[in-house]
Amino acid sequence: MDAFDRFWQWSNKPPESPLTIPAELHQAVMELAPEDRGDHTTVNRAAARAPDPER
Repeated sequence: MDAFDRFWQWSNKPPESPLTIPAELHQAVMELAPEDRGDHTTVNRAAARAPDPER
């Protein structure tokens, strides 16, 4: 599952779901223009540029 799929799975989850995503992924996607958040390639590129919290 890539960043685009992870973000949209989390975004569309029911309110009672415990599903989470890394804050870095959320921030990278939310910094995009709303119309770009639906573009697979744009979201994955933004996520790839996000800092890796495990480094």
